[in-house]
Amino acid sequence: MEQKYPEAEMLPAFPFLAEKNHRISLVGAGGKTTLMYAMAEAYCQRGCKVLVTTTTHIKRPADEYRAKSPGEAMALWQKRRFAVAGEDAPEGKLKGLETARLKEFMAGADIVLIEADGAKGRPCKVPASHEPVLLEESDIVIGVAGMDSIGRPLKEVCFRLEQAEAFLRKEQTECLTEEDLTEILSSSEGTRKGVGDRGYYVILNKASDERRRQSAKRIAALLKSRGIENVGIT
Repeated sequence: MEQKYPEAEMLPAFPFLAEKNHRISLVGAGGKTTLMYAMAEAYCQRGCKVLVTTTTHIKRPADEYRAKSPGEAMALWQKRRFAVAGEDAPEGKLKGLETARLKEFMAGADIVLIEADGAKGRPCKVPASHEPVLLEESDIVIGVAGMDSIGRPLKEVCFRLEQAEAFLRKEQTECLTEEDLTEILSSSEGTRKGVGDRGYYVILNKASDERRRQSAKRIAALLKSRGIENVGIT
């Protein structure tokens, strides 16, 4: 049976979602892969040729979305499907393609979505020195964080726990606050690391009840006070 990916109705109204010719990297934690596939579906519905890939690792997709060559990617695009490209890796995952090979795939795509960070399923992350892995061609970076991280101990919610403790100057048993998540998302040593002059957008994900939605709204206001205007709540 054909695998179904998430619907796109809840995506924020970011301007690039109505445009082509973007190379979009997703970083952070708390639902990047689900968000990436929802974006892929949204772009496909607009008739875009969408390539999904990674510079780290992603879960291997259903076979009907996998493209092992640029020709297979084109065949999927002709069916109005997105194409997922990467090298086989252990534990049912794909790893990033070598640069020359990736460029072959990217050449035919209208939109490229790149998972450029890993978080092992945790909703919050402070990157290590080698993270994230942003392509030079990437012009937009989306920082993602899960609202299920707020009010819980760092040791339960943070990937790269030692980095989170040092960055926030907190013990692992202390709870993550709205101010903490704002600091992570806005800092050039946090989720914004390596962004430079690329467009930077934030998605506060998993706002699945009223308490989390109100918390997300407060974080969005704090981010906007720091000059980060493009914040979506999903």
